[in-house]
Amino acid sequence: MKYEIVRTDTADALIHKIILNIASNFGSDVALEKLDKLEADIMLLADNPKLGEVPRYPFLKRQGYRVLILEKDLVFYKIDDEKKIITIYAVFDHRQDYVSILRGL
Repeated sequence: MKYEIVRTDTADALIHKIILNIASNFGSDVALEKLDKLEADIMLLADNPKLGEVPRYPFLKRQGYRVLILEKDLVFYKIDDEKKIITIYAVFDHRQDYVSILRGL
């Protein structure tokens, strides 16, 4: 059975920020391609929720996060096996200080 993918408002805002940055630097066509690729990669989790890795930081492990590494992006999510739901909490460019931001979620 496939898992349902749910994105938080924070995840949506962070994706939006990444896409706007790409659009301002490389144009809207490149940004739309990036958005399509990012969304397709996230949807892979519906069939394979453990596709992402367990994060290396202990506080992220304790909170039950997994991280899907996509080229320059990191997708942080949690799996609810009982409800068959994957919640996407945040998406970061790997150069961001994502640890500090995740501590605030």
